[in-house]
Amino acid sequence: MKILGIDPGLRNTGWGVIETDGNRIIYAGDGVVKSDPGLSLAERLVQLHDGLLRVIEEFRPIEAAVEETFVNVNPASTLKLGQARGIALFVPSKFGLHVSEYSPNLIKKSLVGSGHASKEQVQMMINTLLPGCDFQSADSADALAIAICHAHHRQSRRLCGQILESSR
Repeated sequence: MKILGIDPGLRNTGWGVIETDGNRIIYAGDGVVKSDPGLSLAERLVQLHDGLLRVIEEFRPIEAAVEETFVNVNPASTLKLGQARGIALFVPSKFGLHVSEYSPNLIKKSLVGSGHASKEQVQMMINTLLPGCDFQSADSADALAIAICHAHHRQSRRLCGQILESSR
């Protein structure tokens, strides 16, 4: 099963795709959808939409996971990030993918064991979990981390469901 991880941003939206086969996680691809800062906000959101659409059409994931927004000191930046995040939630949902959301601390804790892990620690764990992966940027590495987090939590939810079913 393929999972799309999305790290939303107005300037750069990172994406990463992994495949799961039981407990095995396999790297499928990663990249960044960029928007042109010289364009209007609406045009930039269209660029993000179109870029994510191409990723979904190419990789055909079954589920998607998106990082939850944190509040910046700058309210204007927070609002713009929220609009980019809206596109990150909308596009996979429009294609019928189940979309899950994860906080930055949960993503880090799921990969490294600490919710306050550094980006370097997360990237080192991605390289460990996905041998041969040479992610394109910090944004796409974050997206791969989001996808891996979803794979772990999805597996846990499935196992809990099986335990509940067997106890009935």
